[in-house]
This record gives sequence, structure tokens and C-alpha cells, in this order.
Amino acid sequence: MAQHTVVVSRSTLKRLPLYLHLLEKLQAEGVETISCTYIAKEFDFDPTQVRKDVEATGEVGTARIGFRVAGLTDKIKEFLGWNNAHDAFLIGAGNMGKALLGYKDFEKYGLNIVAAFDKDPKKVGAKIFGKEVMPLSKMPALVKRMHINIGIVTVPAEHAQAAVDALIDAGVKAIWNFAPAPLKIPEGVILENARLTQSLAVLTNNLTRVLKP
Repeated sequence: MAQHTVVVSRSTLKRLPLYLHLLEKLQAEGVETISCTYIAKEFDFDPTQVRKDVEATGEVGTARIGFRVAGLTDKIKEFLGWNNAHDAFLIGAGNMGKALLGYKDFEKYGLNIVAAFDKDPKKVGAKIFGKEVMPLSKMPALVKRMHINIGIVTVPAEHAQAAVDALIDAGVKAIWNFAPAPLKIPEGVILENARLTQSLAVLTNNLTRVLKP
């Protein structure tokens, strides 16, 4: 069967995991059907936008009944690529790297960090949540041997470009970058920046406005 390959906005991609968490909660409670109106009320979203988001996944609802919770859950996972496991390598075994290695819920969403690498001899050989930190020099050969497509970068900003270049040269097709640095990548490689400081800036700015007398 051909896969559904609709291209959607980043906003839709950010909303779909919210719907999925709600659906999984309702499924555990035994709820069998759900409407876009219900989802919209839960998140204070526009029902029309929710309907468009859901339709993008390819799931078809029933008039006056809505969507099957189990069916929509599966469709969202399939659309996001979370129904298949994607192995990934992580470069940078510092605090952020350790936190990501210890986050077990990644496996629920199809991400399996199978190995960590670092160029610091003091970190090489250490075990973090059961995974041994290997020297960065071993990474290229292992990418090819294990057919790794995702690289996670958690190194300091000044080393980020070198880490990304090493991953791309080895054949990695997608980079999840946690380093606060502008990166250059060639065409055909996917780059997603996890900007924690940007999110914090929004939070603290809004808090400042709320607390103003």
C-alpha cells in the first residue's frame, strides 16, 4: 500500500503530537471515538484547523460519529514516522547528551539512540544508561555499517559545525541539532534545530509582562 505523503506546515507537525498524546490517554480510558470539536476544545484550537490537521494524516471520519481513536492514533504515528524505529547516533556526551540518552520515551516515538560518541578521552569508555561512549573516530565506519540516517548533535557551539560535517560526510541524512550555533548543510540533508533558549526567551518575556505592576 502506498504511503500518504502530504506535505504540511511546521505548525501542523507541532500540533499533531499534542493530538496523539490526548488520543493515547483516551484510548487507555476506553474511549472509542472522538471528534475534531472535542480535540479543539481540549487545546483551545480552531476546530476547522484541527480538522485540516487530521485530514492531512489520511484518516477518514464518520458523519455524526467522528474518528475512531485507535485508527486516528495509528494514522498520526504513521504520518509522523513514529510507527517505525529510526536508529540514531549522538555526538557529544556532556550534560545534554546524557539527558537525551536517558530519555526512554524516545523509543515510543520511533527514535532509538544506539550509540554515543565524543572526542574527549576522559568521556570515551564511560557508560551512560547502558550505552558506551565511543571515540568520534569510529563513527563514520559505524554509520555505514549500521545504515544510520539520524545524527543528534549536543556538542558546544564552537564544535557544532565540525560534528555536523563529520556526520554528513559519513552519510547521515538528518541532523537534530541542540547546539546554539548557525550551521551550514548541503542540499538534501535535513536539519532541525532544537532551540531551548528561544523557548525560554518566550517564557521569561511573557512572565515579565505578567509580573509588571
